[in-house]
Amino acid sequence: MSRLRDAVYCLLALLAIPYWLWGAWRHAKYRQGWSQKLLGNVPEAPRDRVVVWLHAVSLGEVNLLGTLIAALRRERPDVHCYITTTTRTGYESACKRYSDFAQISYFPFDFSWAVRRALRRVRPHAIVLAELEVWPNLIHFATEQGIPVTIANGRLSPRSFRGYRRIRAWLNATFARVDRIGAQTREYAARFEALGARPERVFVTGSLKFDGAESNRANDRTVALQELAGFTAEQTVLLAGSTFPPEEEILVEVYRRVAPDFPELRMVIVPRHPERFAEVAEILAKSGLPWSRRSELLPERPAEGILLVDTIGELGAWWGTADLAYVGGSMGSRGGQNMIEPAAYGAAVSFGPQTTNFRDIVQLMHQADAAVTVQDAEQLEAFVRRGLTDRAWRQEMGQRAAELVRLNQGATQRTVQMLLPLLPAPLSAPAGCQAA
Repeated sequence: MSRLRDAVYCLLALLAIPYWLWGAWRHAKYRQGWSQKLLGNVPEAPRDRVVVWLHAVSLGEVNLLGTLIAALRRERPDVHCYITTTTRTGYESACKRYSDFAQISYFPFDFSWAVRRALRRVRPHAIVLAELEVWPNLIHFATEQGIPVTIANGRLSPRSFRGYRRIRAWLNATFARVDRIGAQTREYAARFEALGARPERVFVTGSLKFDGAESNRANDRTVALQELAGFTAEQTVLLAGSTFPPEEEILVEVYRRVAPDFPELRMVIVPRHPERFAEVAEILAKSGLPWSRRSELLPERPAEGILLVDTIGELGAWWGTADLAYVGGSMGSRGGQNMIEPAAYGAAVSFGPQTTNFRDIVQLMHQADAAVTVQDAEQLEAFVRRGLTDRAWRQEMGQRAAELVRLNQGATQRTVQMLLPLLPAPLSAPAGCQAA
């Protein structure tokens, strides 16, 4: 079966070569880590430690694992953390957050030769895959070697579930091999079981996103950014995070219509992908509106009008400056982005209608009257205007959102307790997770 999988992967790789070459020419992120990705030439892990290999596909999942890694280190200070990711932004974030105590590498593609070599070099005692990183060859060869595999914060959107059901014969054995699945909801758990996961190995742990969300607006990073931008208590900040096309153009037009009536309004736009910073800057330049780049802010030159955040890894702190929030990736077909972060800070949260990746969280927020779905630019403008004219409304909505986040915390500890029985006893004296 591994040969068949390799053949399919090779065919897909051949079809993707033009895209990769084009991407490598345009963006540096496509040029990095190829030896690790294609050949499995990842750094070797220490042999005298219990090694837990944690994989997070990109920036959001890398940040998501933060609370789980911290809890695991508290429970098992002897464990050596080995973290892999697929994207450059994920890799840079992992290095920034975890390199003091963990090894960081790019994740090998699921070719049998790459997976086998990576397993020989890492020799993990357990593998933790974030959300829906289900790779048949990795899971097959790991479990063949007696290495337990866990899916943490597991989710299966209706779209993903339909896709996996079409190739169920390909994946049934894969899901059956997974030792533990920590699903975010009972509905997700049932979908994992329908795809072949053994019911006794599937647990409902809740979402790690609730546990990892910062709620203190007075945290050092948020305060520093607020001061750098020159935001004052008299101003109202509308922050649009993780945006995709055409959301930036919609936001610019909303600002154009609303700002003349409310000079206290400030807008912050944080695109989801760094390679779009220049594209969004061009939109702002053509708008004729006052705007600034985060990378060019100085204490003596604060932000005016619209602020474009053209730096990486700051969105979580920027959410703490928001009075009103728009969560991007929800006006097209992207399925939405994480709306828990602004909710935890107590911002009045809005998002577009396309939020299938966060359907359960959206349902919770709507039930608690803790968020607003805006169907189009007109409804987004109405949301912003109401937030500016009715301060009590926006504050009460924000309070309900923050309380919802607090009530849904606890997934981290449930996930750690699910994982701990799979780990062997310490191999050496506890020393904490060490840098490679």
